[in-house]
Amino acid sequence: MGAQQVRGVIARAKGEPVRIETIVVPDPGPGEAVVKIQTCGVCHTDLHYREGGINDDFPFLLGHEAAGTVESVGEGVTEVAPGDFVVLNWRAVCGQCRACRRGRPQYCFDTHNARQRMTLTDGTELSPALGIGAFAEKTLVAAGQCTKVDPAASPAAAGLLGCGVMAGIGAAINTGGVGRGDSVAVIGCGGVGAAAVLGARLAGAARIVAVDIDDRKLETARGLGATHTVNSRSTDAVEAVRELTGGFGADVVIEAVGRPETYEQAFYARDLAGTVVLVGVPTPEMRIDLPLLDVFGRGGSLKSSWYGDCLPSRDFPMLIDLYLQGRLDLDAFVTETIGLDDVEAAFTRMHQGDVLRSVVVL
Repeated sequence: MGAQQVRGVIARAKGEPVRIETIVVPDPGPGEAVVKIQTCGVCHTDLHYREGGINDDFPFLLGHEAAGTVESVGEGVTEVAPGDFVVLNWRAVCGQCRACRRGRPQYCFDTHNARQRMTLTDGTELSPALGIGAFAEKTLVAAGQCTKVDPAASPAAAGLLGCGVMAGIGAAINTGGVGRGDSVAVIGCGGVGAAAVLGARLAGAARIVAVDIDDRKLETARGLGATHTVNSRSTDAVEAVRELTGGFGADVVIEAVGRPETYEQAFYARDLAGTVVLVGVPTPEMRIDLPLLDVFGRGGSLKSSWYGDCLPSRDFPMLIDLYLQGRLDLDAFVTETIGLDDVEAAFTRMHQGDVLRSVVVL
């Protein structure tokens, strides 16, 4: 077929508004696939790339929370074929590293991306966000980044499993190990936190306390399964969570903000021998200061959740099946659908807390 030229959303320099440019997508090489993008969610990580918060490998091809159809595959690709409906993931497991060899591929320490680079028309190499770059009509990825799911699913909803929704659901189910009858608190109810509420409900939690400073987000969390809500702008979050759990604290507290203050709240809002799950992403300068005696004396575990500790090949198809059965409301996360030209405006709405997810439809 030869290299193709398509439209994509590019961040050229730190803090500059994004723009649509023509990008060149090469034919897939060994182990690679070209995917025709149908939908891509606007995630905070894309804004983080634009602001230079990830690295400074500009220009970036943004977008990573996507669903689409495989158009062509390179040599040696057996897991997907042209025509397959797939959700893209940024953890293509290698099968060879020490985590994979120990039967823990969800922690794969050597995940891989496409070897070839997409470029601008002048040959400038692009850095695709999280190795995906899906704010584009087509993108080149490693075949292992494509997870085949039931094509009956709405692409706008399915694509969200590619990042934020999976991170939240997985933080509750995979990392936190929420079980039937547990009490759960979720601090921060943006896209990831709201998904953690949904995950806790799916796992059978008896009490789910949603904590945020925005009443709109708390209302959404209630619709997704929160049994109680706490606005921590006006109420002490730790006291409120304890009060709602018989004075003890929650079995599992999920911190979906990524700040020292909210992490400390999570630490003290959990029951003895409970679990804290950090799924919010901190920035490099952040530090935490806790009495070591409290870390010892309160017992339990302090965990970090990478991508909801998901294994895409295991978790995506299962969650899509639950969605198609009406047991997992992924549609609730799609606040609006927009075009490629609207990504910059969507960043502003996301920053202001006006949306759970804006989804680009191509």
